[in-house]
Amino acid sequence: MQEFWGRRLVALIVDVIFITLLMWVLTAIVYPVLAWNNLYSVLNYWLVLLGVLIVLYFTVMEGKWSSTLGKGLLKLKVQAADGNMNCKKAFLRNISKFLWVPLVIDLLIGVVVSKEGTRQRYLDILAKTTVIKVE
Repeated sequence: MQEFWGRRLVALIVDVIFITLLMWVLTAIVYPVLAWNNLYSVLNYWLVLLGVLIVLYFTVMEGKWSSTLGKGLLKLKVQAADGNMNCKKAFLRNISKFLWVPLVIDLLIGVVVSKEGTRQRYLDILAKTTVIKVE
């Protein structure tokens, strides 16, 4: 069980690195335009944009392919209880990733509420999804 949660953590770190690189590229493109037009106040909303980008990334990747870049590298997959993974379920299970504090709360509640031996965060339980290892 600990190995599984370790794999999930490493997959999350890979995804965070990818999203960070994406934000760097976006910043490199947008910043000169903002500087030229003296619109630095837009950067006040950069954290909100990051949260939206994170939720969008996880929702699209898991809703369409049942995996993210990190999960794919570590041979993990999101599976719906009814076998039909879609963007609605992916959005519900990933809304806590908007910022990192809700994700920690989601994980802690999941540990307390979930049944013995399950591998679910609280929003996984609500979305009726689970993460499985693909061989």
